[in-house]
Amino acid sequence: MREILGRRRRHRPRRQESSARLDAALTCATVWKWPVLPGAGLATAGERGRDCACPDHECAVPGAHPFDPGLLAATTDARMVRWWWANRPAAPVVLATGDRAPCALSLPAVAGARALAALDAMGLRLGPVVATPTRWSLLVAPYTLERLGELLHAKDRVPSSLRFHGEGGYLILPPSEIGTGQVRWERAPEAGTRAPWLPDVESVLDALVEASNSAPDGGSRLAY
Repeated sequence: MREILGRRRRHRPRRQESSARLDAALTCATVWKWPVLPGAGLATAGERGRDCACPDHECAVPGAHPFDPGLLAATTDARMVRWWWANRPAAPVVLATGDRAPCALSLPAVAGARALAALDAMGLRLGPVVATPTRWSLLVAPYTLERLGELLHAKDRVPSSLRFHGEGGYLILPPSEIGTGQVRWERAPEAGTRAPWLPDVESVLDALVEASNSAPDGGSRLAY
């Protein structure tokens, strides 16, 4: 009997984690109106360890990308979201960025931590920040590729560690688990029934460039 109860206790956290992913996906889709879809996820334990569940045995981003369905299937429809996670309860939550959904600027985790400290010191108001063991992503208001191109063209120098998640892109949201580890909120969205406030991409990019170019030794604060 103790062995049976022990097995039940060990399985319970997994069910809670799966429920948390469905709840997160529903919040994004139905409350915030952010289009989501399930990510590829990880292979079942005992088969390929922390390898990606997609057919590519050498996947560069295990679990952390759309696969089936593809990115164009992202939706805000609650019925579709429930169906997806009912069939794949452990699937990561993938946000399709751009259009009316949030975009993001991401940096390697070490540089991301430095960036947040620098932006806080500047008094810049930030929106939600997503953290994985390898990269931190600062969510910003939607922008077009044309506007991003204009902003980057106007800069003499942009940190090479920056990546941009805009139209046609995606971002893995908490509480997903991917090949590099757990995805979490470094800065959680404010509680409420409305979509989280998001800063304009120009203000965040300007602050990141300033932080990058203001190291005392002439180097970059955002180097890693």
